[in-house]
Amino acid sequence: MADPAKRPSAAHTAYAVTKELILSGELPGGSLISEGEIAERVRVSRTPVREAFLRLESEELLALHPKRGAVVVPVPPGEAADVLELRLALERSAAERIARTGLHGDHHEKMRELLRRQRDLAEAADVGRFADADEAFHRCIVEASGNRLAGRFYATLGDRQRRMSISALSPRPERLSLLADEHEALLDHLLRGDSAAFASALLGHLTATHGSPYTAGRDDR
Repeated sequence: MADPAKRPSAAHTAYAVTKELILSGELPGGSLISEGEIAERVRVSRTPVREAFLRLESEELLALHPKRGAVVVPVPPGEAADVLELRLALERSAAERIARTGLHGDHHEKMRELLRRQRDLAEAADVGRFADADEAFHRCIVEASGNRLAGRFYATLGDRQRRMSISALSPRPERLSLLADEHEALLDHLLRGDSAAFASALLGHLTATHGSPYTAGRDDR
């Protein structure tokens, strides 16, 4: 029998379910949702849902409107480019450090396992789970550099990365197998210690999926 102390609270469950609906795109930007809808779905009272909504508002995923409910916050104009520029900077820096120190076996094996998982998910056209594995692969690159500060900061981009990837890939799931191929090439560059080739391949990889990191989502062009 499960230890009641280890069970997630009602508020955490409501938070996790609502957040997943937003990140997966099931609740797209601009959608209006109510505490009652989530309470019914999760089978809890409205009080923990209200707590969950406040937490999601603090994460800029919901905008709360008294007596009306909550609106899913669309991805702000320019945020995609901001995220991609940060990813480029952090992953390029990681590749340069890995070129100097080498890629350790545990990180290498973890990336190989993530690639195997991506192949399976691509075959199943499972965009949501592929987006999870995609984020984990790129985060592993930064973590493999040994720069703990960079690794912790990169992890904070995870939700935004996943939301962006699901939005970009849902209309074209056929690209999943190509992404796995591109990840394989990135890993090969790391193993060879060729940070310049890695940087070039990374730019092409992100551009093919999200558009240019320097203009993606900009509304001033």
